[in-house]
Amino acid sequence: MTYQLDPNHTFVTFEVMHFGTSTLRGRIGPVGGEVTIDRGAKTGDLRLRIPVTTLSTGSRALDARLREPDLLATTEYPEAYFVATRFRFDAAGGVQEVRGEFTLRGVGEPLSLVARSFACRQDAMLGRQVCGGDFDGELKRSRFGATMGLPFVGDDVHLVVQVEAIAP
Repeated sequence: MTYQLDPNHTFVTFEVMHFGTSTLRGRIGPVGGEVTIDRGAKTGDLRLRIPVTTLSTGSRALDARLREPDLLATTEYPEAYFVATRFRFDAAGGVQEVRGEFTLRGVGEPLSLVARSFACRQDAMLGRQVCGGDFDGELKRSRFGATMGLPFVGDDVHLVVQVEAIAP
């Protein structure tokens, strides 16, 4: 079954070490896309469009700096993408991991997102099935050409992808 991502409940958050003293956090979204899951056959296909122009850290000045060409380059690359076709399921049909290619700044790299949680429910208000979860991933920003500030601002970026998707 193919589900459409719910923009009210689908976001990407990121964390990166800032000058070795604190963690810089931000949020991007809402994220658009769709996911096809066949829990019986244990197959899936996920396609995310991540509008990096919506980045928010809570500081307008920092947000503007992160959008510059030597970091996220949002004018040239307003969206990042994640396409995953390799899903790992548990015995009950729950998604445990999705693997695919993450594209940022026009550069594609392999990315694995591991489920912290995953569940489906019948939504009484919508009268449709809703599936979702929280998924963790790690990437190195330098692999995408975002090298400004290294090594003072960390290269390792922790991602959390919060997803809810609604059946047709």
